[in-house]
This record gives sequence, C-alpha cells and structure tokens, in this order.
Amino acid sequence: MKPLVPRRTVLAASAGLAGSATLLPPFEPAAGAAPAAPPRGRHPAFPHGVASGDPGPTAVVLWTRVTPTPRSTPGSGHGPRVTVRWEVARDPRMRRVVRRGRSATGPGRDHTVKLTVTGLAPSTWYYYRFTYEGHRSRVGRTRTTPAADEETEHLRLGFVSCANLQAGWFSAYRHLAARNDLHAVLHLGDYLYEYGSDGHGMGADDVVVRPHEPAHEILGLADYRQRHAQYKRDRDLQDLHAAYPMIATWDDHESANDAWRGGAANHSPAQEGGWRRRRARAHRAYDEWMPARLNGSVRLRDGTRLFRTLRFGTLVDLSMLDLRTYRDEQVADLTDTRVDDPNRTITGSAQLGWLKDSLSSSTSRWKLVGNPVLIAPLSLGGLPPEAAAALNRLLQGAVSANGVPLNTDAWDGYTHDRRELFDHIAAERIDDVVFLTGDIHTGLAAELPRAKGTYPLGGNVGVEFVCASVTSNNFKDDTDTPPHTTSDVIAALVASNPHYRYANLDDHGFCVLDVTPERIQCDWWVIGDRGQRRSGIRHHASYAVSSGSAQLSPVRDPVT
Repeated sequence: MKPLVPRRTVLAASAGLAGSATLLPPFEPAAGAAPAAPPRGRHPAFPHGVASGDPGPTAVVLWTRVTPTPRSTPGSGHGPRVTVRWEVARDPRMRRVVRRGRSATGPGRDHTVKLTVTGLAPSTWYYYRFTYEGHRSRVGRTRTTPAADEETEHLRLGFVSCANLQAGWFSAYRHLAARNDLHAVLHLGDYLYEYGSDGHGMGADDVVVRPHEPAHEILGLADYRQRHAQYKRDRDLQDLHAAYPMIATWDDHESANDAWRGGAANHSPAQEGGWRRRRARAHRAYDEWMPARLNGSVRLRDGTRLFRTLRFGTLVDLSMLDLRTYRDEQVADLTDTRVDDPNRTITGSAQLGWLKDSLSSSTSRWKLVGNPVLIAPLSLGGLPPEAAAALNRLLQGAVSANGVPLNTDAWDGYTHDRRELFDHIAAERIDDVVFLTGDIHTGLAAELPRAKGTYPLGGNVGVEFVCASVTSNNFKDDTDTPPHTTSDVIAALVASNPHYRYANLDDHGFCVLDVTPERIQCDWWVIGDRGQRRSGIRHHASYAVSSGSAQLSPVRDPVT
C-alpha cells in the first residue's frame, strides 16, 4: 500500500524539521474536553485514588489503597487487617451494578487492594468503586477489550513515560485524563523515580518543584511503598487512573537508574546492600501499588514476569516488554566494542523468543510493541561537539570504538538482539510492526531499517514512535537553552539519521495513537511550563504509517 503522503514530501518535511517549531501557535488550553470520569470528591479512607489495568475481553484488574486508621500510613506496617467491598456497574452513578465482592488486605501488602473482576462483556465501559466502613472511594471508569475474533475497526491509546515528580507538575496527565476519546493508556516506564530530594529536579539548576518522600534515595520496601504512595497522591495522576485502564511496564527508575540483571548505575552494594534484595523490594512494591498483572495474576509473591501480550480484537496485538530484569550490564568503557557481542542481551533469551513467537503467531492487523527504551539506531555523528556532548550526557550513553556516540542503555548497546529480532521480522514477512517507546525524554518518529547502512534501499521492518517525558529533563533542559533554539541539533540529528522523520528535543507531554485497519497515526501533544501547575497544551506534530508500507508520512492535523 502506498504511503499516505508522497515520499518526497516526507523527505522535505524531515529536512525542514529544524524550522518547524517557529510555525506553531501559542499555547492554549485544550477546548471542548468532556469529563472522563465522575468528579473526584473527597474520600478520606481512599486518599490514593483508584485505578484499573491490563484489560481483557471479559476481565480487568481493579486497584485501590485503603487507610483504615490514621497510623496506617504507606510503608508503616501499622494497622489492622480489613475487608473492602467493591462494585462494578454499567453507569457512573453505580445504580446498575453487574459485579460486586469483598477483598481482604492489611499491613502485609501495605493495605493495597488488587483484584481481577471477571464475567464482563467485551468492548464495554464500566464504572467501579470501593467501600470501607461506610467510606466510599471515588468512582473510576474502565473498559474491556474486544473479543479476540471481533472485527475491530478502531482503537485509540494514549502513551506516556518518565514522570519525575521533583521536576515539575503532571500537566500531561491532566490533559490526557481530560480527553474523552481514548480506550486505554500505556505507561512505558519511569512511573516514579528513586532519587532523594537533593537535586534531580527541574532544569540545569535542578530546581526541586516537589520534594520526594522519603527525602533519601529509596532502598527498603517501606521506602518504595512510600514513594509509590506519594506519586499516587498527585491529583492529575489520580484523574488519569480514574479515567482509563492503564497498561504499564517498568523501566529503570522504578528500581534504580540504569538497572540491569546484576545491579544498577545508581546502586552501591558496599553501601546499599545486595542488588537482588533491593530489586525484589522494588518489584514487590510495584506489584502491590500498580494495576498490572505480574506472572499473569494479581497474587503477590508468585513471580515478577511483566512481559505480556494484550489483544484488541482483530486490529491489534500489544506486546509489553521488560528490558531491565534480564539484560546484561551496559557498556561503560568509552572504547568498548562489546555492543555487538552475541553473548550480551537486553531482553534475555526467553523474552526474545517469546517476542518473536508473538509477532509470528499474531493474526491481528497491527503488532504494537510497548518498548521501554529506543530501538531505532541513533548515531550522533555530525553534531556540533558541544551539542553531541550534551545529548550524550542526556542519553547516558558511551562512545564506540569508531568515535560515534551511542545510547548504549538502549538497543544500540545490544545490537545482536536487535539484529536477531529485525532479521526474524523480515524473514517471516511480518507486516505492520510498530514500536511505542519512552525513556529518552524526546519526541521522535523513526523508520526501522533492517540495516541502517543500506537505508532506504534495504527495506524497513517497522516504525517507532517515541513520546516525550511527562516532566523529566530533556535536551533543552540539560543544556539550559531557550525553548526551540535547538534547530541546529535537530538538523544534524536528522542528517546523521535519515530514517528519523521527527525530533523534538524541547518539550514535555504525551502521545495519542489512533489505529484503524488502514493506518496508524501518532499525535505529539506538548505542555507549556512544567513548573506551572495549570500549564496549557498544544498539538506539536503528527505522523502516520499506512498498512503494509513501514514508511512514515507527516500529517497536518491531530485526530479528533
């Protein structure tokens, strides 16, 4: 199938990326957005809100945290075992209840409640709430997926990543929650940050907008629980959870910066104890506090496998990856060439085999991959030296033997796994593969060449859409430059990487992905000042890929 826009138009648009930012309208709040869920109200027994996640055709995960006594604070270990009632209804006033039950909780699981509600109808909106001792939670809204064989014509997802509470307000979450046109939201990692309150804030001056709790870097189980609780007290995040089911995976900051299977860059065994114990605590708190199924269930301590597949009728298979638990250590030596070592892995052999099998066996039109770190090759050759150094600091990458800076924390640091996956997609003739990515704090759109050196003649195996961060510092923030003055960097980046079609190194926000059988369109929405709680929002760019093309085309307007 032909691209939506002629290819020469795409090339012209890529060449003009550097000047595109100056043509955008001023910030204005989004207009006409309907409330996505009933009002939040005040709910003293449920101060951390409600959430749903991992939807299926007949089931969905529901979550909350109850505070039965004043001493039952997160991570305290205090408080009695209690029973919480839950209800699921077809209407927001909770009059047409279709499922109800009880769930026990206590200090052993930090008074969190997580359950799977079954017996639901496919492709249906539901409302839910929790009750304890006469106190009701707010009402949340969720949606089941289409039946596996349902001829599905449309799916619309939001996706986000990298929300550092110390670096700004979660306006991106607020605007995403205010939309009334999504089916679910993907969180691609760095849902929270492990840092203490001594820095790691907003901009080059590390302004701490909201200090972390506890104030020190989190290490113990109580620490991770308290940090999850602090993030879930944020009203904008609460509204997002109450509006849509969330499909989440972790990246590194849910445990520690640049985590790998045997350690992390932000972990000292001599001072902080064994890595596996720390990671186990982080994973347990995540299991308690997130509406996600680990090892396919909501039970605690039954495993930590987070990679999984969700199906949306005949339209989409979504494979969510875990690229921290099984990977080898990142290359740290500036002259190390082990990025190509076939014995090093980012996925682990079991997960890579699962992903290849999932792509091969999929009968859906589109194969989406929730991918925590960048998979498109990224070379920084040709950048001005100062810009290359700053961007390499942001990426926390290394420099290969040929002197080209690389993001070795991403798939660029594990090229054998990427080559095996890309070769598999090409050999099996798997069409319509789209990677959805976070981590890099930058809005990007790229085609995925089977071999970068022969692009565009060697063929593509798919495309990649990368969302900007919710708040975490980006290139502009790291270099302390005025907004939209990085045009020379963007121009050099695109010149060095012609398979990239879009780059935004200046802004924060979220993406909306609109899927039909004919095409996928990705819209980048960006906020204003993340230091202002009521920051506005505007549309920045849109790109689309038509079925069967594996080529990106610019689109003028966002989906409505």
